[in-house]
Amino acid sequence: MASIVYNAGVRFVATGAIDLDTDTFYMSLHTATYAPDKDAHDYANDLTDEVAGTGYTAGGKAIVATVGAVDAANDRVDVTFAPVTWPTATITNARYGVIRKRRGGALSADELLACIDFGANVSSTAADFVVTPSSPLRFQN
Repeated sequence: MASIVYNAGVRFVATGAIDLDTDTFYMSLHTATYAPDKDAHDYANDLTDEVAGTGYTAGGKAIVATVGAVDAANDRVDVTFAPVTWPTATITNARYGVIRKRRGGALSADELLACIDFGANVSSTAADFVVTPSSPLRFQN
């Protein structure tokens, strides 16, 4: 799974608006008609074309971040995300999973962090829809 980190997401981490250790994160699913823009998208109100389906609630689902130890040999810190499951879901044509900080109010306040491209449309019919982010987000020196 390819992914991008939104440029605003890096800034939000650097300024403390996003705390990867303690904040609540959500992943929402979007169709191929959403066009991720690493440079221009900063808040969840920039997201379009969210999927709909049985077992899927608009806005997505909680996802857990884990901040790794400093990797001194490679001068980096990796942040991994746990798998997210929508049980017994019927979801059609999901192409992207977008991770954002969830504040619980207006989408215009939820900071975007990353977008995972599944590489193709993915669907499920009355089955578990699971997204397992395979690549960590890397903050490298």
